[in-house]
Amino acid sequence: MKNNFVFVALSEELFASYTDMSDSELLQHNAMWLTVDSCPGYPCRVSLQDAQVGEQVLALSFTHHDVASPYKAAGPIFVRKQAKKTTCVPGEVPTMLRHRCLSLRGYTSDGMMIDAGVVEGRDLENHIITMFDNKSVEYIHVHNAKPGCFNCEVRRA
Repeated sequence: MKNNFVFVALSEELFASYTDMSDSELLQHNAMWLTVDSCPGYPCRVSLQDAQVGEQVLALSFTHHDVASPYKAAGPIFVRKQAKKTTCVPGEVPTMLRHRCLSLRGYTSDGMMIDAGVVEGRDLENHIITMFDNKSVEYIHVHNAKPGCFNCEVRRA
């Protein structure tokens, strides 16, 4: 089965503690609430949807690749207020990825990057399938190519 992959969103539970923090407490965690002023522009890593104009999103630095390897990484992400984790159907690509230029990074089970590429979102499936043709690629991280920030993970379904 060629489309034997699934996109994995972050869990809303990772961000629940931020909801009741004051602005000064958020700043101590390098985080802040922003009001969305354009769409697309603020992709939510929990709902895997673009936030709509007027919505509140939490902007924060997040360790998205928490591994014991040189490829441990953190960066800025957005999370919509009240977002719930999306559960994707195997082979289905979230709409928010379709209109972006994306960077794919393929990792081994021990967190070492062994493949990478840049692709337009409309062509994402073919690149994921090709990357997973290498049996050593355990998972793939999808980033926005221009700003470089993490979007989500892709696993074998």
